[in-house]
Amino acid sequence: MSLSKRCAAEAFGTFWLVFGGCGSAVLAAGFALPGAPPLGIGFAGVALAFGLTLMTMVYAIGPISGCHINPAVTVGLWAAKRFPAKEILPYWIAQVAGGLIAGGVLFAVASGAAGFDVHKGFASNGYGLHSPGGYGVMAAIVAEFVLTFMFLFIILASTEKRAPAGFAGIAIGFALTLIHLISIPVDNTSVNPARSTGVALFAGGDFIAQLWLFWIVPLIGAAVAGFAYSALFAEQPDERLERERLSRNA
Repeated sequence: MSLSKRCAAEAFGTFWLVFGGCGSAVLAAGFALPGAPPLGIGFAGVALAFGLTLMTMVYAIGPISGCHINPAVTVGLWAAKRFPAKEILPYWIAQVAGGLIAGGVLFAVASGAAGFDVHKGFASNGYGLHSPGGYGVMAAIVAEFVLTFMFLFIILASTEKRAPAGFAGIAIGFALTLIHLISIPVDNTSVNPARSTGVALFAGGDFIAQLWLFWIVPLIGAAVAGFAYSALFAEQPDERLERERLSRNA
């Protein structure tokens, strides 16, 4: 598959992740009708929305581009020696473009409601005054590093040839759901710079000023996970040969 087609798939997948995940947060999380019981999906619903969007894209575009749809995942796969360095920048550009298009479409929909104010957050990530739970910058740094590290570990392990075939999307999708269940109160959960950028540029102000954290920390966490997994758990040539021998003799 050509690089241009793979990048198009990455843009498409990132669009769906940001529109589906952030859209659920903006449009459905706190939904209520006057005089009626709350109908919103809450934190748990938003977490599941992010997991479902990723899971669907793993199966939809995974065979085309690998379904990174996240600059941190691209860096982690490069660190694990599964992705060429020369293709990192094109993938990043496609991912950020997809996220921004999703942010624009979501803005067009959300602004149709009376009283909508994009500057209140627009599902953006933040710390301090912009943290849903009032968590500070260090809490956000620790959460983003640890959760991105674990996310990449799950991705790398579930996509190994030794892993059961066909189940990677389920593990990866539920991993992202769990990550959101843990950290939405901390910083609205990023672990994905393209997701953060796609909405922060519309929210503006401090959300753009705090965007640095949601690029730098996930990229570092992903790279550390990639290097660590490659060094500690990646299948070695002699192990591969033995597995192939046993498979032939089975």
